Amino acid sequence: MKKLELHWQILIGMIAGILFGFGMTQVAWGQEFVLDWIQPIGNIFVKLLKLIAIPLILASLVKGVSDLKDISKFKSIGLRTVIIYTITTLVAISIGLLIVNIAQPGKGIPQETIDKLIEAYSGDSGVTSKLAEASMQKERGPLHFLEDIVPDNAIFAMSDNGLMLQVIFFTIFLGISILLIGEEKGKPLKNFFDSLNEAVLKMVDLIMVTAPLAVFALLASVVVSSSDPDLLLALLKYAGVVFLGLSLMIVFYCIGISVFTNYNPFTFLKRLSPAQLLAFSTSSSAATLPVTMERVEEHIGVDAEVSSFVLPVGATVNMDGTSLYQGVAAVFISQALGFDLTFADQLTIVFTALLASIGSAAVPGAGMVMLVIVLEAIGFPSDKLAIGLALIFAVDRPLDMCRTVVNVTGDATVSMLVAKSVGKLGKPKIINNAHVIKVSIEDDK
Repeated sequence: MKKLELHWQILIGMIAGILFGFGMTQVAWGQEFVLDWIQPIGNIFVKLLKLIAIPLILASLVKGVSDLKDISKFKSIGLRTVIIYTITTLVAISIGLLIVNIAQPGKGIPQETIDKLIEAYSGDSGVTSKLAEASMQKERGPLHFLEDIVPDNAIFAMSDNGLMLQVIFFTIFLGISILLIGEEKGKPLKNFFDSLNEAVLKMVDLIMVTAPLAVFALLASVVVSSSDPDLLLALLKYAGVVFLGLSLMIVFYCIGISVFTNYNPFTFLKRLSPAQLLAFSTSSSAATLPVTMERVEEHIGVDAEVSSFVLPVGATVNMDGTSLYQGVAAVFISQALGFDLTFADQLTIVFTALLASIGSAAVPGAGMVMLVIVLEAIGFPSDKLAIGLALIFAVDRPLDMCRTVVNVTGDATVSMLVAKSVGKLGKPKIINNAHVIKVSIEDDK
């Protein structure tokens, strides 16, 4: 009997988790049971993925850089990565602003509904914590993000997944140094990281065995912890606009892949689907990173030299889904609260959302912090910031899950585009669970 493919197993786990969660909301003790006995299974799974994220970045990136043989190749990959990430983020924000200005989901919301949302969420600890975090980021200097990239203690940086850019900086520095000391002197260290990379990839395989059960637990806990259904219904038009924009970004990625790589976009989505489903379940690009790297390298055919750099960087600086959401949310809040936006304000949203996405933590809820920064940039009244966040807080978690899928898909897309441009997009090692030899496709010179 043929074994069911992983993405189908995960999808079944997700559907079962949603149904089980809804069932538990119908009994008095259901929420407590899920949170006490089911949610920990999902939390352990996410912790395991985060556990191996830093070792995977360290091993794969050192291996990728040291395998280049020529530093000019690394410069080429890095420059293309930054340019393409910037383009996709600008496209995402533009799509979001275009749709929200056409649909105008903030117009026509009854004042009674607005008052109910404000009453329910304006004093919520989640809202106040996001405001406090955004205030801290705003007080920093314009070049503080560059200062943050350079660690003063590499070991400390590796102890915190939120300091991923610092780990990437140290790892690239180490990889280049190994390259510069020569093959003979660098071989022992290179062999160590090659072996570590293989071991961590095997850890990914072992963790993924439990993925269907884990997403069942994660989705069940999300459902039983969901907000008032009436409030969710009131925000349905806003959520629909965000979802439409995110869907259009997936279409944009597929077109880009088809045009620039001649790769079947449906095959791309199928082979990336386990990473997308985990992104949806965890709402964390950082937690999904090990699986994204495994799918892109083993199942899609991007060379490790490219993926080991593009994907970790993307998990931190490429937030297409989040940036799109910020554009929609900023305009929606302004419409609902009667704050008129000029064309210049909307341009400010574009560039502020782009800058805010760089260095944003790849964890659940980071988008809300970035949204506060965007709202302040357009002169939104500071005394109404908490009210603005309260308006959208009820649907933030499900939308966070959706936009993380787009973030991860964008990372994988850019890795393919960069790999194709430098002749490093080849045949996958695994096709339908069968191992094949990976052959690099070099462009004709």
